[in-house]
Amino acid sequence: MSFELITIPCLSDNYAFLAHDAADGKTLLVDVPEAAPISEALYKKGWRLTDILLTHHHQDHVDGLAELLKSHPARVIGAKADQNRLPPLDEAVVEGDIITVGSNNGLVIDVSGHTIGHIAIHFSNSKLLFTADSLMALGCGRLFEGDPDQMWGSLSKLATLDPDTIVCSGHEYTAANGRFAITIEPKNSALQNRIREIAKKRSRNIPTVPSTLREELETNPFLRPDSTEARHNLGMRNNTDAEVFAEIRRRKDNF
Repeated sequence: MSFELITIPCLSDNYAFLAHDAADGKTLLVDVPEAAPISEALYKKGWRLTDILLTHHHQDHVDGLAELLKSHPARVIGAKADQNRLPPLDEAVVEGDIITVGSNNGLVIDVSGHTIGHIAIHFSNSKLLFTADSLMALGCGRLFEGDPDQMWGSLSKLATLDPDTIVCSGHEYTAANGRFAITIEPKNSALQNRIREIAKKRSRNIPTVPSTLREELETNPFLRPDSTEARHNLGMRNNTDAEVFAEIRRRKDNF
């Protein structure tokens, strides 16, 4: 992996990420929940911030930007479709655009659903995927603006990537997501093992993020609407994957 990655806890349960290319000193920040812990991480590593990606407009992902830019000026990148709700951008991107950070080229992916205009970025050579509140550890974002078909389409794009891809999502919701996931697939041994590992990490205040796409494909109910056990438990043996996903999302909203 040509990026060095740092996961930065922010606010009560958010994460920001720093990805540093040592070859030329470029450093990407993904989302800015608050400035202070990010500034501290940059100072400790001696890194110069060069690029900031905003995945979507929600305040807990952008509120620290103005303060951070005072001491760490950088190129600010965000979705063209969301630019009227984002802070001022230096570069507005659409799906299929490439964001270059040092020797790393990141593909912009539209993952609308949680919000309209939410983007993810995939650095294939580093096997890094920044998903914020679209695909999450053992979950997916609540559908504040999009609909289930849209979110299922977004997640389906991500599910086709290399299973060894590291998934950097935006919140420490994994334990709660696990408590729901086990109601959908109680016999899933990989999920049972993951829940135990999550409990160990959280007891030591260790982040459960990032995860791998392989873990998500094996345990995340929102990527598993084709699971025979899930379909049996939901009484949806003959429904489409999109319909099963919609029911899982509905149940999670009411869990």
